[in-house]
Amino acid sequence: MRSEPTVLHLDLDAFFASVEQRDKPSLRGKPVIVGGIGPRGVVSTASYEARTFGVHSAMSTAQARALCPHAAFLNGRFGAYRATSRRVMRVLRDLSPIVEPLSLDEAFVDLTASALDDFSPTALETAMRDLKASVHEASGGIAGSAGVATSKLIAKIASDLDKPDGLRIVGAGTERDLIRPMQVTVIPGVGPATSERLRRAGIHTVADAERVTEAELVRLLGNAHGHSLHKLVRADDDRPVESQRETKSVSVEDTFDTDLVDATLLRSIVARHAAHVCERLRAARLSGRTVTVKIRLYDFTTHSRSATLPAPTDDARVVSRLARQLVDDVDTGAGVRLLGVAVSGLADWIQEDLFGDDEEPDEPPSGPLPAVHQRARYVPGGDVVHRTYGPGWVWGAGLGRVTVRFETAATPPGPVRTFGIDDPDLEPARPEDDDGDADDPATVSA
Repeated sequence: MRSEPTVLHLDLDAFFASVEQRDKPSLRGKPVIVGGIGPRGVVSTASYEARTFGVHSAMSTAQARALCPHAAFLNGRFGAYRATSRRVMRVLRDLSPIVEPLSLDEAFVDLTASALDDFSPTALETAMRDLKASVHEASGGIAGSAGVATSKLIAKIASDLDKPDGLRIVGAGTERDLIRPMQVTVIPGVGPATSERLRRAGIHTVADAERVTEAELVRLLGNAHGHSLHKLVRADDDRPVESQRETKSVSVEDTFDTDLVDATLLRSIVARHAAHVCERLRAARLSGRTVTVKIRLYDFTTHSRSATLPAPTDDARVVSRLARQLVDDVDTGAGVRLLGVAVSGLADWIQEDLFGDDEEPDEPPSGPLPAVHQRARYVPGGDVVHRTYGPGWVWGAGLGRVTVRFETAATPPGPVRTFGIDDPDLEPARPEDDDGDADDPATVSA
């Protein structure tokens, strides 16, 4: 444990939805839901306005529509999210060279490697407010919540306390006092299944868990999880902040608010993860041969399954198909709390036409997708440009028509116009991207 609060955790608030609200003035202050928009779609991110209606990530889009039918449901623009993330990560690296990205929207920073030499509460608050202002400017108006503490555990908990746009600094020696009254689910790894086991044993809060012996926690939860929880409820966490190393694999994983049992929903999430992984492979000009799925079940049992292709690929259709086969080998009927897809065995070349066909994927990938994988030319939320009216975004499409709202981040809310789907003056805009550096992390979450 550190003697001063020198670990920063920054979390960009409702990141995907916030980027959409930034770039679409007519959606500011309104419910926005980003994810798969079809009947088998999955919510990636919901704006805070949508969350008040009970919408959350990993929820089926059908359920989200029932809870918040007046929200804007957008397919998402992964290039815009990645470009914004890169700009934010540069701001963090300007503060300290030791930055550990966790996903596109969050990272740890080791402040001992920064130019800061005063870690008193007043000095830290000034420095962190300056940092948040720099992040806001670099991202074009995206708010981030920050937590500063003596460990990763407490910094991450602290960043979540005053969302959105929050700041919490936890001084050395006050960590246990902070977390004792909290529900035990605030501890990483304590999901629905684990919390239910603890509840049956009369353990509801962190303070309750702290009073239980290590042997009893091991009996309740198993060896690894019991030992880990015994340490964490005492704020005992000495993990270092580790700078991003050379990428050996590219992976995407989600931990779900509730255990998922719907096989169709799981397949849609696998397809979405595969699309995100392959988008990042292409951005890095890489391909990979080995596909791995990671499945954590309701009881915290974790399974990994891998298969190796005859040659490297960056094709989401191939990765998705193989990943779904691997998931099907695991009995997920009792509930899945985490699901991940990874590609390793990386190379800087691609075997073209690996399967000798151009077939579509078995099911449409859900969530924010690269344009190359979209079945439709125009999808809700996608950027377009018109020869006369300029840039805008797709409000809706169907029956041979596409409706566009013409506005950008730098304009007021714009007018809505409808065109024929084959109008020669209208075309999808080139996806936003950055300069292709390696700042963005290898793990993506919403």
